[in-house]
Amino acid sequence: MENIVKSISNLVWSDVFIFLCLFTGVYFSIRTRFLQVTYLRDMLRLLFAKKESDKGISSFQAFALAISGRVGTGNIVGVATAIFMGGPGAVFWMWTIAFFGSASAYVEAALAQVYKQKDGGEFRGGPAYYIEKGLGVKWYAVLFAVVTIISTGLLLPGVQSNAVSSTLSNAFNFTNPVFEIGNIEFTLSWVGLGIVILLSVIIIGGVKRLGQASEFIVPFMAGAYILMAIVIIALNITQVPAVFKLIFNAAFSIDATFGGVIGMAIAWGVKRGIYSNEAGQGTAPHAAAAAAVKHPAQQGLVQAFSVYVDTLFVCTATALMILFTGMYNVGETFDTAGNATAYIVDNIPGINPDGFTQAAVSHHFPAIGNQFVALALFFFAFTTIMAYYYYAETNVAYIFRGTRAKFFIWTLRILFLSATYFGTVRSANLAWDLGDIGVGLMAWVNLIAILLMSKTAIKVWNDYTTKRKKGIMNPDFNPKELGIKNADFWENRK
Repeated sequence: MENIVKSISNLVWSDVFIFLCLFTGVYFSIRTRFLQVTYLRDMLRLLFAKKESDKGISSFQAFALAISGRVGTGNIVGVATAIFMGGPGAVFWMWTIAFFGSASAYVEAALAQVYKQKDGGEFRGGPAYYIEKGLGVKWYAVLFAVVTIISTGLLLPGVQSNAVSSTLSNAFNFTNPVFEIGNIEFTLSWVGLGIVILLSVIIIGGVKRLGQASEFIVPFMAGAYILMAIVIIALNITQVPAVFKLIFNAAFSIDATFGGVIGMAIAWGVKRGIYSNEAGQGTAPHAAAAAAVKHPAQQGLVQAFSVYVDTLFVCTATALMILFTGMYNVGETFDTAGNATAYIVDNIPGINPDGFTQAAVSHHFPAIGNQFVALALFFFAFTTIMAYYYYAETNVAYIFRGTRAKFFIWTLRILFLSATYFGTVRSANLAWDLGDIGVGLMAWVNLIAILLMSKTAIKVWNDYTTKRKKGIMNPDFNPKELGIKNADFWENRK
């Protein structure tokens, strides 16, 4: 089973796909005149702007909900895995995909705002909505919705819960009882039960409760983690130039030690970068559509900034902690299950990537290192699972509209909670490979869609920048002036 899933994952994450991700980011960066640099001040200003109506959530809540989806195990275990598979140079390629990917994040979020719609007392939107309304291809929209429901509803939650279970077990020595019924063994996961109970309370409350929970948890969890990273960086401040030199040399094969894995560095840097920051993946637009703003570009800029927070802040913090302390291994050859059979660097024999960050923090704080990382990962992963549920529910609501939606949403909740629990008792390799398939399939469909809709996205961007240059701080949006059709919410807004 693991070998079959691994083969599918490798097929989805082909070199063509990695090129598509990089090309899309570069293309939109050029078309928007590198908004990720030129409009950084607007990003920060808009982040804390008040919401424009009671139907949606605030820009900061949408940012927090999107960050809760972006900041997860990818920021801790994903970074460690990238270093393990591609060496320190993989960190540079994570930065690269984040920089260019922020332009892709702007485009998908702005499009989600243009084509959002009211559903009861809240906004809904995302790739399925903008594919149907903007491209006019219903079957392609349904394809994305189905892929997203399967990915975020069944495949991805297990990656997060698996990592939580593993790190908490390592930190607090949890043991899961095993029961035998007939000839079949069943493992009871206390961590899994705890996550499911907490999730049940939150997801039943809908998007507003998700937004409120994210608004509270995200600043706390990200702030504490980055603070710990700053402390460790301060303790190793003299090593900063050497570590950055190592990253750049390894990225461009200047360092002979990592010269043979430059291809792996690019592939795994992009792979784990996209998994972590989700730029172009099509998940964050669901949260972006829920925000109440005056112009679609405003939420697009907020979402572009969230990519920075995820990769340039949180992922970099993890990478520096690992590289400063030397608490990492780098594999050279691997078996079919992804386990290293030979090493380029073997600094901590017997430790897998999911233990690198714990080892790094424990190097300086042996009394609390394992526990701190385990708790940080719990909050990271828990909020990501919350966001996954919202993404899946939005697409269920898209496919099954009207009174039937309630039945299918409750069915989703049961399956989602089951998948989350199942993740805590299955192998890490299987969980990550299933997650990679989910991320890859969504990104394939979404990246093609936003490239085809680039004309609309650039119209929205030019409209915003033109008005900003005239000194209008909070410009209005009128799709009819730009020749954009089917933007029903904006056309009917009073």
